[in-house]
Amino acid sequence: MAVLTEEQAFIKDQASDWVKTKAPVSRLRALRDSHPGQSFLPDTWQAMVDMGWSGILVPEQYGGSDLGHLTCGLILEQLGRQLTASPLFASSLVGATALLLAGNPEQQEALLPAIVNGSAIVTLALEETSQHAPAHTALRAGPGGDGFRLSGTKTFVDEGMCATHFVVAARTAGSPGDARGISLLLVPADAAGLTRSALPTIDSRDHARLSFGEVEVDSAALLGAPDEAMPVLEAILDRARIGIAAEMLGTASQAFDMTLDYLKTREQFGSVIGSFQALGHRAAALYSRMELSRSCVEAALQAVDADADNVAELAALAKCQVGKFLFDMSNELIQIHGGIGMTDEFDAGLYLKRARVLETSYGNRAYHRHRYAALKGF
Repeated sequence: MAVLTEEQAFIKDQASDWVKTKAPVSRLRALRDSHPGQSFLPDTWQAMVDMGWSGILVPEQYGGSDLGHLTCGLILEQLGRQLTASPLFASSLVGATALLLAGNPEQQEALLPAIVNGSAIVTLALEETSQHAPAHTALRAGPGGDGFRLSGTKTFVDEGMCATHFVVAARTAGSPGDARGISLLLVPADAAGLTRSALPTIDSRDHARLSFGEVEVDSAALLGAPDEAMPVLEAILDRARIGIAAEMLGTASQAFDMTLDYLKTREQFGSVIGSFQALGHRAAALYSRMELSRSCVEAALQAVDADADNVAELAALAKCQVGKFLFDMSNELIQIHGGIGMTDEFDAGLYLKRARVLETSYGNRAYHRHRYAALKGF
């Protein structure tokens, strides 16, 4: 477990207390049942902005606090525990990271302060199929006007219906599968020719399908060098993978706590079921795997903050390790609770549904096993 600074420990405790009292899983359930199509509550998001969470990764010159990825991960973990929905991950981590790593000073000045104050939601538009395959980007960005003309589609775009801007991975040269030929373009959500439609998902979050019908943007929309975005895109994605792994850790840890509490209180045959040896052994094994997952996630977060040269390896390891634990832990949550675990009235089903979406986001276990092996030279 990472050794936290006094400030990090305070932020973690603040986040833990806040999500339990102001943004518990019951609010997600109420939102799902009473506001179909709305993915988060504006007052929840505004509270996060007011607490400074939206600027955790943004330098002070743009209004942020620049407290680093470990601090951001601590917050995401607590949000994952209560399934709290917000644009924090998609915009304040992924969108801000894209601007910080690939944007020029003018682009950063225009949007980073808006990300911090919550007036802009900037999200990455990458996937084009159900499989995570960045190099297979096919959406075409050809010459148009004094910039680019985009044609194609993107799918499963996080916070796609509420976003104000999209960082779009587009192909400006080559063919799908080529690492070279991909560029990143900043596209306003209200650009002429861009249409978006909601994609209902089992976790009741905001995902959208974007259709680019000859969408024109000027040359100032280009983030970084044309045709050469793949290295910086992978760096952005690794930070996204590590951040989402932190959220997954929180979701899995809460599932473990719910299961442990049930083992301590549910009685059968005159004894609490946690006293049964088989169930005690299962709980011990799950706890060990939870701590192993925590070590992988925190090592990856610290590696980003240290600008280490093995961030990609640790990102793949963390996403794969915590993905496997979350899959098994969400299943155990249902199984050990028995019949009640199968009912919609009990929260276990909400955790299972969120788990399945998180497991596939930014690459599933198979993707990251293969990537880790390749990075290690196998």
